[in-house]
Amino acid sequence: MSAPQYRRVAAFALAAGLGLSLAACSTKSDDDGASADGKVTITVDCMPVGTEKDLLANWNADVAAFQQANPDITVKSVSVGTQCNNPPDFTARLAGGTTTDVFYGYMTDLQQVLDSGQAADITPYLNKDTISTWDDVDPALKSVFTDGGKTYAVPVKNYSMGLVYNKVLFQKAGLDPANPPKTWAEVRAAAKKIVAADPGVAGYADYSAGNTGGWHFTAEIYSQGGQILSADGKKADFNNATGKQVLQNLKDMRYTDNSMGSRQLLQWGDLLTNAAAGKVGMFIGAPDTTQAIVSQFKGKYEDWAVAPLPGQDGLAKATLGGGEGYFFKKGLSDAQIKAGLKWVAYEKLTVGKGQFDYPRAKPQNYPVGVPQPLLFAKDSATAKAEYDLRKANANVDPAIYSQFEAQQLPIKGEPANAQAIYAVLDSAMSGVLTDPNANVDALLKTAEEKVNQLLAAGS
Repeated sequence: MSAPQYRRVAAFALAAGLGLSLAACSTKSDDDGASADGKVTITVDCMPVGTEKDLLANWNADVAAFQQANPDITVKSVSVGTQCNNPPDFTARLAGGTTTDVFYGYMTDLQQVLDSGQAADITPYLNKDTISTWDDVDPALKSVFTDGGKTYAVPVKNYSMGLVYNKVLFQKAGLDPANPPKTWAEVRAAAKKIVAADPGVAGYADYSAGNTGGWHFTAEIYSQGGQILSADGKKADFNNATGKQVLQNLKDMRYTDNSMGSRQLLQWGDLLTNAAAGKVGMFIGAPDTTQAIVSQFKGKYEDWAVAPLPGQDGLAKATLGGGEGYFFKKGLSDAQIKAGLKWVAYEKLTVGKGQFDYPRAKPQNYPVGVPQPLLFAKDSATAKAEYDLRKANANVDPAIYSQFEAQQLPIKGEPANAQAIYAVLDSAMSGVLTDPNANVDALLKTAEEKVNQLLAAGS
């Protein structure tokens, strides 16, 4: 596969622009990670940061337990921030070859990782010996990390988008928390009421930086029946009435209604920090954003609920789905790949361990009962075991997610070359949220031209 020059140049330019000393922060294991006595060492990222005390303690306990059960494996943990994959930083690490041996990435990152030459083909190692639940992992999720019949990452999370809203702010504004907005017009009306009741909050908040703006633009255009790319994937398909509706609605909420707050250029952590502080009435996100609000940003999960994504004339025509997984750095030894797969299996794909250790999470007040991640095939034994354990240890009122679960909207995946496209669309989102004189038509036209240039470079 030839690497698109556009992305390769952009990646290296970004790395240089960030001013990162990539060589100095290399996380490569010594030699091939193996010693003469048969022991193997792997580096793994996405370790919780120090401020996430319970999560960090859990991670360290899991590493200790895993190493005790596998005395020939040493896991060296690396923290890359609360988000685990901040797209610009991730691109810089790929460009500099400084990823860990086993590294976290979004489902949208496969092409970027392949273009960087950093990914190992792990297909020969994927079996019950390394991941006992592998046969029960949803085949659709496996396919996301597969290219040319070869698999390059293990899926560890799956999500779809809905409308996340603050029930306390709804009540304060005279809105019914049991009847959240079902259309974007209703979202706009509710946001105005929330701000009228409390001028210090954002009635509705949205992303517009770090590729997150483009991500949300994609979800919002999907909700209205639009798409980002043409059916053949060769051209942009958002510079139209649907794309204009998305941006115009946000611009009107920001400047006509003043219902989105004055602080913009928000990324993932920015918005959720504000939400946890009770300063956001609504935003779009997956159900597990409530987990992040509680565990990482110290909010209260009882303040929140999740509803289906709104659409233009009723509930959304489709919702965006996505997720994440772990890649394996090219050049690892067989022993390192097998060790890494065993660690990922333990921490991310074993019911009762790691992310599925619900009995441990419950007394820590980490939300248990969130209807995600949906990793396992619906009728599989592992899916049933995960559901039963989650239900037995639930500490979250199921009503928080009942409306979201009751409406099974069609799920659309993210576009090919998603992160590069999202970076382009950030400019359109930031334009309408930071400039009262922004020209929606011009923003869409410019974004269309840039996305088409990107697609042409990769064809």
